[in-house]
Amino acid sequence: MRTVVCVPTYNERENLLALINEINKAAPSASVLVVDDGSPDGTGELAQRIAQKDDRVHVLHRLRKDGLGRAYIDAFDWALERGYDAVVQMDADFSHHPRYLPRMLELLTASDVAVGSRRVPDGGVTGWPLGRRLLSRLGSAYSRMVLGTDVRDLTGGFNGYTREALDEIDYRTVRSSGYAFQIEMKYRCTQKGLRIEEFPIVFRDRRRGKSKMSAAIAAEALARVAFLRIETALSRRNHS
Repeated sequence: MRTVVCVPTYNERENLLALINEINKAAPSASVLVVDDGSPDGTGELAQRIAQKDDRVHVLHRLRKDGLGRAYIDAFDWALERGYDAVVQMDADFSHHPRYLPRMLELLTASDVAVGSRRVPDGGVTGWPLGRRLLSRLGSAYSRMVLGTDVRDLTGGFNGYTREALDEIDYRTVRSSGYAFQIEMKYRCTQKGLRIEEFPIVFRDRRRGKSKMSAAIAAEALARVAFLRIETALSRRNHS
């Protein structure tokens, strides 16, 4: 199965080379797509130099920072246009460690969606303060309750989708950004009855650089969850 690991970046120069090396070791048959949003620190230029020496590495340059959701939609377009069978999402800061990639790729051969989950037995988080732990747990529990889904880690960003799953959910129409994008993608998959497999990962706070999480991103995710539920209810009523 041809797989590409998509890594959105914005000012991740400190992490990029080490991350790509670890991905190549963990999943030597996979390609890597760096999706850079015009990083001022030169992340995109570094990615290009790496790609010139390694034909497994590719770079998608975007002109400006335009949101995580839009970056992934562009990455999905790039991957499907080039005939990849599966796409894996992961962060650039080592919070999702490449050592979990073999399990991710294994699950994608027998399921539609694979989720590296902090919320299943043996999964977890290290390096976060108590406040952020509580925010993450409450946000995930709230999202699961409102949307009525069994997926334990709706907000997590280490996910794999088969080509068929992406086509089935019409990913280009996903309107959420930030962490809400991850929620909406998984929710659409559950609505379509796709097979989702979660496996445990330990999420570690970033080694270097600055976190992109903010109160605005968290608030957008919570509001978007409510809108998704309303949209689903209206759609069902219109089709009844």
